[in-house]
Formats: sequence, structure tokens, C-alpha cells
Amino acid sequence: MNEQQHIFLCGFMGCGKSTHGKKLAVIEGRSFFDLDKFIEEKEQTTIQALFDTVGENHFRDLETHYLKELLINNNNCIIALGGGTVCFNNNIELIKACGLLVYIKMSVESLSERLKKSRQKRPLLKKLEPKELRTFIINKLNEREFFYSQAHLVVNGLGLTSKKLSKLIFDVKK
Repeated sequence: MNEQQHIFLCGFMGCGKSTHGKKLAVIEGRSFFDLDKFIEEKEQTTIQALFDTVGENHFRDLETHYLKELLINNNNCIIALGGGTVCFNNNIELIKACGLLVYIKMSVESLSERLKKSRQKRPLLKKLEPKELRTFIINKLNEREFFYSQAHLVVNGLGLTSKKLSKLIFDVKK
């Protein structure tokens, strides 16, 4: 892996993409972007509002457009992808061609525990009861695992520190 390439973090919501991405950017001396936040800033609305007003297909097109914009206008950065980014519009091929894709993998139980605490901040999860939340996670992971598992590096998100993540990435790039 080339030092000049981007580092992309993928995985299910709540796995720590944004948290690790920010810290990793400091450790690596790179810029950090959260793709969902970038889209919200550009569109001046929330991801949930976009899903509600334009639908998922149009949102996925916007997501691809803004991913490409980030790649064109920035070098060598760390990008926390949305949970579904790698699953649509051949984004995974683009991402893997432009840098190192890291999948932060977590169990259904760990994700359920994390997301239970932050359900109110996540529009897709707000109305789900704990049992429904678990089913939602299982179903989405089943849909997405094929794409997530194509990452250059798969790391266990449980107990992961940003320093450890940085070392794992460094070892892959050697």
C-alpha cells in the first residue's frame, strides 16, 4: 500500500468509524472526513431527511457523487464511510482503487448494546424496540457482509484502540 493513498473505514453504524477516523487522522497526520456529515453539510439537511424526501436510490447517487468529490479535492485523507456506501454504485471498486479499505467488524450483540444507547440520535433506529433492533442489525449485516468482507483489512472492533488500528494499517501498508 502506498503512503499517498486514502484510508477508508467501513462497517455497520456504531462500530466506531467516525471515532476511530478522527483519532487516526491525528495519529497519521491526515485530514479526516465523515462522508455522512460531508453530505449533510453539502445538502444542508440530514441523511434521514434525504432518505425521506428523495428516496434511497437518489441518496445513494448523491453519496457516490460526494465520495468522488472528496477523492478529487483531497489527498491522502481518512474517510469514515456511511454504513451502506460500499454496497452501492460500484463504490467498493472506486474505494479500493483509491486506497486502503478497513472493515471494523463487530458482533450483533456488541452493535446492539452500542446502538441501544444512541437510538434516539439515529433516525433509522429511533422507533425500534431492543428485539427489533437486533433483528434489524442481523438483516442489514447479512445484506452488507459480502461487501464489507472485501476490505483490504478486517479488524475486530471490540476493544479496538486507534493506536492499535494505526499499527494494523501500518503493517498492511509495509
